[in-house]
Amino acid sequence: MSNRNPPHRKPAAPAVVPRHVAVVMDGNGRWATRRLLPRTAGHKYGADALKRLVRGCVQHGVEYLTVFAFSSENWKRPADEVGALMELFVQALQRETPELAAQGVALRFVGDRAPLQERMRELMRQAESTPVEHPRLRLNVALNYGGRWDIVQAARAAQAEGVELTEESLARHMCLADIPEPDLLIRTGGEHRVSNFLLWQLAYTEFYFTDTLWPDFDEKSVAEAIADFARRERRFGRVPGKTSPDNGLRVA
Repeated sequence: MSNRNPPHRKPAAPAVVPRHVAVVMDGNGRWATRRLLPRTAGHKYGADALKRLVRGCVQHGVEYLTVFAFSSENWKRPADEVGALMELFVQALQRETPELAAQGVALRFVGDRAPLQERMRELMRQAESTPVEHPRLRLNVALNYGGRWDIVQAARAAQAEGVELTEESLARHMCLADIPEPDLLIRTGGEHRVSNFLLWQLAYTEFYFTDTLWPDFDEKSVAEAIADFARRERRFGRVPGKTSPDNGLRVA
């Protein structure tokens, strides 16, 4: 048996993990159509994909996750599809809230709640007030949300305070103003646009686009997106190699 010492192995570099991930969950309808299923079936399978996304983010140590569940423009879809989506939201809130809390996931909703039925608004309030001790992940669900609406409501709130409109005064009133802005935006379904999602907050976010349709997105897909993010250098306007050490990232 050889007495040679094993070769020296350089320790692996720590993984860079985004603190805040935002996701445009696109492709439910196309996924269903390709399988000769009604579009509503795609939304049901998409709910399962969201659970896998949450698990993947928890596993990687992501602190904040914001998902685009229903945009202010989605009301233009066929009435039966919108109705089915709303009922799916109600069922998911009733079924998933206790399980999410048990996993250490705290829920929060952003968007204009006024057009939603009282039944749904009450379930949203109950979900947000469900106690989660030492949250592992804070899940923000954008429901009846639009980036332009967000900027307008922030401007109105700042004006109501009687303050001068500046970046700082607007930023204080934006949805999600109390958490870090997204480090990584994931969009599934092959489209390369943000679709009025977090327009203010995405100014320095890294974008990751994938052709994978949302119902097929899984934990492996999450890992691939985070690995791609870790290979990028975020400069925030600085020259290469001069990024700020306080860049909002978490090192695993």
